[in-house]
Amino acid sequence: MFRKAAVPTVSNGSYLQGQANGKLSSMDSGQPAQEGKVVLKKKVTLLRGISIIIGTIIGAGIFISPKGILKNTGSVGMSLTVWTVCGILSLFGALCYAELGTCIKKSGGHYTYILEAFGPLPAFVRVWVELLIIRPAATAVISLAFGRYILEPFFMQCEIPELAIKLITAVGITLVMVLNSTSVSWSARIQMFLTFCKLVAILIIIVPGVIQLIKGETQHFKNAFAGNDASVMGLPLAFYSGMYAYSGWFYLNFVTEEVENPEKNIPLAICISMIIVTVGYVLTNVAYFTTISAGELLLSKAVAVTFAERLMGNFSLAVPVFVALSCFGSMNGGIFAVSRMFFVASREGHLPEILSMIHVRKHTPLPAVIVLHPLTMIMLFNGDLYSLLNFLSFARWLFIGLVVAGLIYLRYKRPDMPRPFKVPLFIPALFSFTCLFMVALSLYSDPVNTGIGFAITLTGIPAYYLFIVWDNKPKWFRKLLGK
Repeated sequence: MFRKAAVPTVSNGSYLQGQANGKLSSMDSGQPAQEGKVVLKKKVTLLRGISIIIGTIIGAGIFISPKGILKNTGSVGMSLTVWTVCGILSLFGALCYAELGTCIKKSGGHYTYILEAFGPLPAFVRVWVELLIIRPAATAVISLAFGRYILEPFFMQCEIPELAIKLITAVGITLVMVLNSTSVSWSARIQMFLTFCKLVAILIIIVPGVIQLIKGETQHFKNAFAGNDASVMGLPLAFYSGMYAYSGWFYLNFVTEEVENPEKNIPLAICISMIIVTVGYVLTNVAYFTTISAGELLLSKAVAVTFAERLMGNFSLAVPVFVALSCFGSMNGGIFAVSRMFFVASREGHLPEILSMIHVRKHTPLPAVIVLHPLTMIMLFNGDLYSLLNFLSFARWLFIGLVVAGLIYLRYKRPDMPRPFKVPLFIPALFSFTCLFMVALSLYSDPVNTGIGFAITLTGIPAYYLFIVWDNKPKWFRKLLGK
């Protein structure tokens, strides 16, 4: 029997449970607030929504993934094609999430939509794998890029020590956790500022690149598709790198209950953000190849810095600073959003009860934020950046494909559900097929990392029966779970 969420009680400390009976009704439900009840407030406007999406998408991806995509496609032309196709696919996925976010007005993103469409078991497995793999690995990847770029100006003439990168990275992760535990408003304001820094960083690359094109610097685009042929082994990994660079379009759906006028603002924020990011990414990659050859790009550890050194002289020192701020913003947006998934899963009884508690004065889901800190540190000090990327991609795209397939299923299962925003059926069909096809091919392309990801994902099934279904737990075990 599926375990129901515990009936919460107000603690004697500084926290208060999110909702009586373990579930929060939608903020738009019109139900009167209970006296003394503490909730997450609607503080996400359209502009803040755009800053969450753009600020989370534009992180390390555009500065790391060009190398991974070029390596796995084998040519400049094919790599630019993959960047464009990944942008279009991400837009399709974002439009599907826009529909889901306007008809299911609950926070939690992937977890909530899988729970609505397919029930508690796959939803639990989704939040289980998010907690154990996806979020710690994703935060470790982006924070390692932050550490490398923030130290770049101090080590221009020599190699940056790996230990130094990881130590400064650990400090950055801790700062993000503290910020998200302290204030929702300040997290949003800083995210808007960092989004501005990201767009400046992109423009610093695009504008000189356009000038280079005007000057006729097109030698690296001649015979653009010549080179190593793209293989069945490489293409899935190239798409993983590209989709990783675009990932973040789904994060606004994690905070649906905190969005003002979600029927209007969620689709608008998603569409505006994806158009800006896709155009920016493709132009940035074109700019790289006006100055850097394919071989030089593969040898560079910091593509944006190499590009800036060639064209900007001493001003190139500013580029790694902007890139580091960009990565910090992506870390901040990811933690801000995913902590809401853990908050909602705890509300539904799928995670320990403490994770659905809200700080009385700060109105932040503090326990759901800090639970990620130790796991992220483990990933940080025990993982290689590119293996981590492949490691988390399998589980992430498997469940995103499942969510979008759930949209199709809900069209038939609940045809009368109000849908203020509705996409043509071929969009979710194409997107879910592409995600699941990439996942299947990745098992063949990188069997070790994807196999590990698959095995850890499967551990969610016995965990579900152990922690959720099993009713006759010993008293000490129930106490450990916060029951």
